[in-house]
Amino acid sequence: MLLSRPSRSGLATLQRTCWLRAMAQRTSPALHFAWTRFHSHNTWSKAGGPRRRRLMGAAVVAGAGLGIGTILAFGDQRQQAAKAEAPESASEPQFPTFTRQEVSRHNNEASRVWVTYGSDVFDITDFIEQHPGGKSKILLAAGGALEPFWALYAMHNQEHVLEILRGFKVGQLSPEEPPQPTPGDPYADDPPRHPALQTNTLKPFNAEPPPELISENYLTPNQLFFKRNHLPVPKVDPATYRLHVRGPRGRTLSLSLQDLKKKFPKHEVTAALQCAGNRRAEMNSLKNTNRLGWNIGAISNARWGGARLRDVLMQAGYKQDDEGHVCFEGLDKDQSGTVYGASIPFEKAMSPEGDVLLAYEMNGEELPRDHGFPLRVLVPGIVGARNVKWLAKITVSPEESPSHWQQKDYKGFSPGVTWDTVDFSKAPAIQDMPVQSAITEPSAQTVIRPGELTVKGYAWSGGGRRVIRVDVSLDGGKSWREAELIGEKQLPGRAWAWQLWQLNVSVPDGTRELNIVCKAVDTSYNEQPDTVGPIWNILGVLNNAWHRVHLLVDED
Repeated sequence: MLLSRPSRSGLATLQRTCWLRAMAQRTSPALHFAWTRFHSHNTWSKAGGPRRRRLMGAAVVAGAGLGIGTILAFGDQRQQAAKAEAPESASEPQFPTFTRQEVSRHNNEASRVWVTYGSDVFDITDFIEQHPGGKSKILLAAGGALEPFWALYAMHNQEHVLEILRGFKVGQLSPEEPPQPTPGDPYADDPPRHPALQTNTLKPFNAEPPPELISENYLTPNQLFFKRNHLPVPKVDPATYRLHVRGPRGRTLSLSLQDLKKKFPKHEVTAALQCAGNRRAEMNSLKNTNRLGWNIGAISNARWGGARLRDVLMQAGYKQDDEGHVCFEGLDKDQSGTVYGASIPFEKAMSPEGDVLLAYEMNGEELPRDHGFPLRVLVPGIVGARNVKWLAKITVSPEESPSHWQQKDYKGFSPGVTWDTVDFSKAPAIQDMPVQSAITEPSAQTVIRPGELTVKGYAWSGGGRRVIRVDVSLDGGKSWREAELIGEKQLPGRAWAWQLWQLNVSVPDGTRELNIVCKAVDTSYNEQPDTVGPIWNILGVLNNAWHRVHLLVDED
């Protein structure tokens, strides 16, 4: 138990208790309640107050992960508060030392949750409830080292994150303790990527094509298709691969890759995939969500081939009029063995017009590793997060997938919802996506001159709704012109692919600037909102405001 033994220097338990309490008061008085006998892990005392709740709540915005590094979101606030509240004369504290065995005893809330990083010891008890990846995951590091988990989420290994972590320090490891072995890099076997991709995070790998390449091809080349990974890319042997489909009476249908190719008719569909966070950078510029700052490239279009999901479900024993949710699990997993998961409504999965595939081909080639080799779910018209890659298991349940990414992420909220007030249980998981468009050329970095100018972009809407019009303005929305739409003809209600568009305009002499704006309209006459503010949300998802590019005109 914390504070239950004499220290190496012979100080009594009471002395250590007093030291730790004094430390809490000296370094951050607002956190002192954590050391009082009245502290509860399920309530917030007046001493902790709403301010601490705001600080903790803000931590969640960094996204799901196993590391304490998610405190980055409220780090600046915490540091500023500590500086404001700490006496100017306070000197650097002298921390007590602990052995790894002693740290290991603090592996639950009753004994307080301690972790180590390097030679330092930290008490993270008051953070675990706010951990975006779930309390159970962060407790995997309880009483032990953070290094194996941070190796999985390498974005935590940054100096400013480490500086924030030091605010939770309560001690040091004994100099007699041998150093921990360096964990292997779980991303060492990730596949190579095209150098043109603009990387948002390296580990896990998340990247998008540059704007000027997005609309170069109706079918996005596989190498340039945006990459959205939550975990290391698994290495799968196609010869031993099996897909497990649990049937309605508990029996499991086991299918090899060859079974899927030979026993079920091949179906092809052209469909765009879009991440819910596409264009989040615009939301971040308004108010930072501290999540991946996607530009306009977290959307791509491909021709997919594979077996229909409905055919496989019927082979497993399900019927058209069954109900519930089809839950998917991938082979990508974290240090605890927790896999990526998601679900879609059973009705969508079984609809003959839904075109949901168990895809093994992408643009006429076998799936690349980054895109789910050897098998992925392809759910046209639905947010990318439900299109589970490296598919391992399918079940049908009365409830949605219990996965973190279904329950605690990829949901939309009012701009007024904060991390103090958010209730994930009251918001539906994103399925269909709203109408979207963006300008790919010219980009904001382009120097233009008076004369002919071609404006290009893409447009797409979720749920199979076809884009019927793209309006473009050169003066910030005062006047509009209709762009030419480019793309394959699509069936009503099954317009899964994007449409490219372009508009040829003339820039008159004397023009100093252009404020180019685009907005799309779909078959339900849904239109994009004009600004980001009314749709901003704490997760930074579903940004479909008018896309804007400001250009200066050089007459020289």
